[in-house]
Amino acid sequence: MAMNPTSLMKLMAAKAQFSANHPKFEAFVKSVMSRPLEEGTVVECTVTRPGEGPVTANIKVQQSDLELLQELRELMK
Repeated sequence: MAMNPTSLMKLMAAKAQFSANHPKFEAFVKSVMSRPLEEGTVVECTVTRPGEGPVTANIKVQQSDLELLQELRELMK
């Protein structure tokens, strides 16, 4: 699955902009991903829109999730 060079350049520029806008988030993700996730790990995400209360969801990582992440890593190579 080859990516169009123009699309790749746009994606790289968007990633650089995101990193510049949110350096603490990038550092957080790097820290969390510095070691492999394990089955049983809980991943939680909260979204708070202006003027609204937070909405939170979480997952407990299962073996099938780890397999999916590995397949995605292989595609990204």
